[in-house]
Amino acid sequence: MEVAPTARPPVCKFKYESALKARESRKNQAQTVIKEIKLRPKIDPHDYGTKKGHVERFLRQGDKVKVTIMFRGREQSRPELGFRLLQRLAGDVEELGFVEAQPKQDGRNMIMVIGPHRRKSETKAERAVAHESAGPAERPVRVRRAPAPSAAEREAAEDATSEAQAGT
Repeated sequence: MEVAPTARPPVCKFKYESALKARESRKNQAQTVIKEIKLRPKIDPHDYGTKKGHVERFLRQGDKVKVTIMFRGREQSRPELGFRLLQRLAGDVEELGFVEAQPKQDGRNMIMVIGPHRRKSETKAERAVAHESAGPAERPVRVRRAPAPSAAEREAAEDATSEAQAGT
């Protein structure tokens, strides 16, 4: 909408204000990110624990997790192994997230999506409050070291010490 069409340059108000409002609304939005974890049906217990830890970290950050089980060769004839593994993972992380999409077979892969109980914006707000409430004793302190002396400074220091020793 033009406010003053006779002015040089013409003054427009509506587009500028709507652009500001759009920018403000985008700033408050949290992007939904889907992280992916890939597993195999015959996964080692330690590897399973590592992958489960990654899923827990993603859910704590407020991201969705797409868990994919890849079947190879004869494993394709035993999809129940993958289904049980996905059910076990969903049970292990149920306090952090819920199953958004039930496990389903997609060719050689079986896919399940787990969503966090909290939204990403809530997680960020909680983290900011915890960081502000932390006292000075809890915050890490960075100690800055003095820069290393140059070669000329080292020679001058050595000369001074040798003169001091010769004078005594």
